[in-house]
Amino acid sequence: MTIESIFLQSAIKRLSYYKELGDKTFVQLNDAGFHFQPNDASNSIAIIIQHVAGNMLSRWTDFLTTDGEKDWRNRDTEFEEQHLDKDALIAFWERGWQCCLGALNALTADDLLKTIYIRGEGLLVADAINRQLAHYPYHVGQIVYIGKIVAGNNWNNLSIAKGQSTQFNNQMNKKG
Repeated sequence: MTIESIFLQSAIKRLSYYKELGDKTFVQLNDAGFHFQPNDASNSIAIIIQHVAGNMLSRWTDFLTTDGEKDWRNRDTEFEEQHLDKDALIAFWERGWQCCLGALNALTADDLLKTIYIRGEGLLVADAINRQLAHYPYHVGQIVYIGKIVAGNNWNNLSIAKGQSTQFNNQMNKKG
């Protein structure tokens, strides 16, 4: 196994994990929860989904051959309320992730040193992947945080619960 193939597998694994965190948040919310905004300066989960999916479709469509900022993308409208229901938002989320993960799964180790462009800026494929590995988890964290606010005491924890680190570590050590 080469470092390049390890990098690609790791990127796919990490991104898939963050998609799963978003998915597990969505099941805990109703339609209204997707549109809750803590204040006027903040985005709702719906708006974050619109942005993330729009970014993914733009960046990963024809990833190796066209600029990642497509002419058909209107980034500004991603940050406007589109009044989509939960099902439509999740469908858009899924479309974005399918595009992203599909493009990543199609890459080879040799592709990592190729140059692609985003808004005319040349980036090595490996760097472009790292850029998205920072971008998407940033927004998924926002989704989870807003989801926790909306769900309140009904929130089902997505990771190690408060006060449960020692118990979790002991369980993990028993598996090892």
